[in-house]
Amino acid sequence: MHTEDNADKAAVKLVKKLIGGHYSLALAESCTAGLVSDLIARVSGASAVLWGSFVCYSPEAKKSMLRLGNILEKYGPVSAETAGEMALHALDIAGVDIAASVTGLAGPLGDGSATPVGTVFVGIARRVNGEAAVDVKPLFFQGTRAEIRMQAALAVLEHLTSYI
Repeated sequence: MHTEDNADKAAVKLVKKLIGGHYSLALAESCTAGLVSDLIARVSGASAVLWGSFVCYSPEAKKSMLRLGNILEKYGPVSAETAGEMALHALDIAGVDIAASVTGLAGPLGDGSATPVGTVFVGIARRVNGEAAVDVKPLFFQGTRAEIRMQAALAVLEHLTSYI
């Protein structure tokens, strides 16, 4: 799979940047279900920078692990607001330098909302001058469930690399 090769290369590039900047990273993954963490952990030296991952696939897991509540009821599990809060809460809970989140609909079925399959939100949170800042990127992918998940994982890796 071409995208997986790109993801492996992107993970190597990200780990090098994290190591070079002495940054620690936590992830909050929903639709990728740990795939981003897996791609990073394949890279030698990743243990120096990867704190770990919250794999919060269901809304209940997001509420429990990331202490999300009202945001889910207000905006739903697949939204820019939820992605932002996922990243911010992962940053705070893990006590890392940078946290990234990903939430979306990989399909083939939707979630009953108007949000189309392939919709993904990637969030990155970081402390800037002592204050938490978050950047959320909306994305849309097409393909099979596996292809959408891999494209989303690649997007997280690339977005993190360009953000650092």
